[in-house]
Amino acid sequence: MRFSRVAAVAIWCVACASPAPAQISLTPPGVQAPPRAAPKAAPKVAPRPAPKAPARAAPKPAAKPPAPKAQQDDPPVPQPRSDTEAPAATPDDAHVDLVYGAFQRGQYRTALTLAIKRANEFQDPQAMTMLGELYAQGLGVKRDDAKAVLWYRQAADRGDREAMQALAMMHMAGRGTPPDRNAAAKLLAAAAKLGEPTAAYNLGMLYLEGQVFPQDFVRAAELFRQAADAGNADAQYTLALFYKEGRGVDKNPVEATRLLRAASLADNLDAQVEYAIALYNGTGTAKDEAGAVALLTKAARRGSAIAQNRLARVLVTGQGAPMDKIEGLKWHLVAKSVGKGDLMLDEAYAQLSPEDRGRVEAAAKKWLGVK
Repeated sequence: MRFSRVAAVAIWCVACASPAPAQISLTPPGVQAPPRAAPKAAPKVAPRPAPKAPARAAPKPAAKPPAPKAQQDDPPVPQPRSDTEAPAATPDDAHVDLVYGAFQRGQYRTALTLAIKRANEFQDPQAMTMLGELYAQGLGVKRDDAKAVLWYRQAADRGDREAMQALAMMHMAGRGTPPDRNAAAKLLAAAAKLGEPTAAYNLGMLYLEGQVFPQDFVRAAELFRQAADAGNADAQYTLALFYKEGRGVDKNPVEATRLLRAASLADNLDAQVEYAIALYNGTGTAKDEAGAVALLTKAARRGSAIAQNRLARVLVTGQGAPMDKIEGLKWHLVAKSVGKGDLMLDEAYAQLSPEDRGRVEAAAKKWLGVK
């Protein structure tokens, strides 16, 4: 039995009705929807990492940090200084990481107060980026998109590449500023030129989308390569699909599978499914059914309907794992509940005894949290 992934993971958003990327949304931080295994009709921009703190690499929390404890009145928030003022040099201070440390610990009010002080006293662009992040996400202070844009712009004007990326996303979504995809594209290009991986990925998506720029698969692939080489898992996954289909690059299943593996190790859900299928079929890599089933199980538990369906087929047929029709058809019902049907598995389910069908239904309801 060979696996394929029809339409679920194709990435082409083109006029010829080719499917679009499975994981792209132009929603800025703080309002992103949970990731979906099924593809969307429009490109999605990868989530933007949290801003850098002074003298340290940008904080990139895997998830939104814990909510801050309730505090009394907000600290005073002075407006950013005019760009005509000469920025003061950031001092060589052993405590320059205090802002970042407070942010990491979820002490957002403290991070806000310290960042305001550094932004106003030293014109520190990294502190300004942090302030933009706090206001954009409403961490330690009431969400205020206009103030977020103000601080991001101050930092971007001082050359902070992460502020450029963040400000581009605000322009893209029209948060705190009128929607302006052209302005967003310019900011992404500037940030990508400075080596910001997420900006390179997002800029590549604009070339793939073909609205702000003429559609250009070759240029998109170049930008995805830049981001992928810097460790961006979304770019690794998307570039893998380019190599798989031969869009913008020569078709190369070995390179495609290598990139899928890298993105899978970074917990990209769609990449885990694609890499599992490649392992199962031996596409671009040595065949490894046991490894494939382990990955499918992991992805199924994370909510991928594609993985749930493929795992169901493995367990029902016993090809790649010991046969377990009850567990397999449980995953079939779970996948079917979100629209991933399968006639072959429907027939297998219909052939069960009434007692076994009841066991399958009970297991599926337990997984879905349905009584």
